[in-house]
Amino acid sequence: MLDVAAYEVTSEEREILQHPLVGGVILFARNYAEPEQLRALTTAIRAARPELLISVDHEGGRVQRFRDGFTRLPAMRRLGEGWSADPEAAKQQARHAGFVLAAELRAHGVDLSYAPVLDLDYGVSSVIGDRAFHRDPLVATELARAVVAGLADVGMRAVGKHFPGHGAVEADSHVAIPVDLRSFDEVWKDDVQPFRLLAGELGGVMPAHVIFKNIEPRPAGFSAFWLQEILRGKLGFEGVIFSDDLTMEGASVAGGIVARAEAAHSAGCDMVLVCNRPDFAVELLDGWQPAVSADSSKRIAALRPRPGTAPADPATLAGWAPYRTARESVLALA
Repeated sequence: MLDVAAYEVTSEEREILQHPLVGGVILFARNYAEPEQLRALTTAIRAARPELLISVDHEGGRVQRFRDGFTRLPAMRRLGEGWSADPEAAKQQARHAGFVLAAELRAHGVDLSYAPVLDLDYGVSSVIGDRAFHRDPLVATELARAVVAGLADVGMRAVGKHFPGHGAVEADSHVAIPVDLRSFDEVWKDDVQPFRLLAGELGGVMPAHVIFKNIEPRPAGFSAFWLQEILRGKLGFEGVIFSDDLTMEGASVAGGIVARAEAAHSAGCDMVLVCNRPDFAVELLDGWQPAVSADSSKRIAALRPRPGTAPADPATLAGWAPYRTARESVLALA
């Protein structure tokens, strides 16, 4: 999973997208000017290779890549704050948020968002913060389940992150190597629970670039213990495991970009992300020759949205009654 530089696909990028190891494109705010441009960009990516997954980090709050022309989605903590007053209303608003998120992305040719965040809100993480629903794992699970249902209402699969939990460490894995000193029992009791309870409902999971030092010496995304023994084994998760971005500082412990990709893949990741470093992407494609698993390919293909479940263009979406109802609910949170 790699990215493109700007509003259009260049001839060089089109050539890179033809490489057989490329499975998708992740978009960022720099790829978005306005709705028609985004539709043209996703159309161009599909013209290069129709089977590519087009994805984005589009959670709400601080992490929403497309803004002007899209509904402003609330930070997930807002939904958690509403839980204490009226849990059922909070769950309904969460489902509406997932519905609007997925419907608007699909109308612009985007297949997948890396959402929802399943990290817990310990009040200490500089990078998670209000992206988390709640401190209570059961409340976080119920609200996340509602978002997942809203995504599914319009045919989009959900990707839970950051397994087994990033909320209890202060450091930001984009720029540091976070270390969590808790025991396995502590992490299992709270942080793992949303992933365990939602394992059968998620299409994908993204592990954290966090080292749980008293459990396993490697970051979770490079750890067969976390990805195979716990996530696949104990939790029974059968969907796609995405690495988090391998250019982040939290991934640097594994070495260069080829070593990072190999470490993630060997640990159990089906797809690795290389973002914001086109030189790294080219280096990886030139220097890495993994065995591509048929099981991974099947899981990745299953992430494609269900056809016929949502309007395929913004004009039709704008007049669709279920979308208008859900959008009014989301705007009430703004």
